[in-house]
Amino acid sequence: MPVTNTIENINSQLHKIIKTRGHFPTDGAATKLIWLAPRISTADWERAAHDWKATMSQFAILYEDRFSQPSV
Repeated sequence: MPVTNTIENINSQLHKIIKTRGHFPTDGAATKLIWLAPRISTADWERAAHDWKATMSQFAILYEDRFSQPSV
């Protein structure tokens, strides 16, 4: 899947998740949903995006307080 299609797919899923939610009680609730949306929308992908493991590792470094890596 080309990168543009992947980005458009994630954007579409994010829009769909936000639209069905309606309103958010707090800014934190909106932020949490936006942060979780890529995990929700990519959970059923057949194959991972190119370099996804490297990207997730970078997220784990940048946001270690909000990101938990799976235990091995």
